[in-house]
Parts: sequence; C-alpha cells; structure tokens
Amino acid sequence: MKLNIKAFAITFSLICGLGVFSLTWWIMILNGIAEEKTFLSLIYPGYEISPVGSIIGLLWGLGDGFFGGWIFAWLYNRLVDKCTPS
Repeated sequence: MKLNIKAFAITFSLICGLGVFSLTWWIMILNGIAEEKTFLSLIYPGYEISPVGSIIGLLWGLGDGFFGGWIFAWLYNRLVDKCTPS
C-alpha cells in the first residue's frame, strides 16, 4: 500500500505544528513565561516560551513537519516498490 505523499506531509505538518504550539501553552500555564533558552530555541530561531514564541514555534513546526512528512512518505513509497513481490 502506497502513501499519498501530499496528504501525509500535510497531516504530519499539522501534528508537529500544533504539537509545538500546544506544548508551549501547556508549559506557560504550568510554569509561566520563561526567559531561559530551551532545546527548541536552539533549533528554531525566534522560538521561546511565550505567546509570540508559540506562534513562531507553530510556523516552524508546520514547515519542519511538512518536509519531514514529505521525505518520509516518499522514502516509504520507494521502499514499498522495491520490497513488494512482482
């Protein structure tokens, strides 16, 4: 069974973007706005534990998730073609 590359990429993009956004707000609710650097702020420039940082993290997560999902689905489809018996 092959994956629809575009649908998989969009779905993975939404999961990653909304995941970063949700976790940022969860941290802000529990601990408040943080000024110290986080691991994600090293990967995503402009990201921080703040309302503006959650939007920046959402955008980075959407882009990162889209390309990661695209590559994964493309690679999966290539491997399925080689591994299925003819």
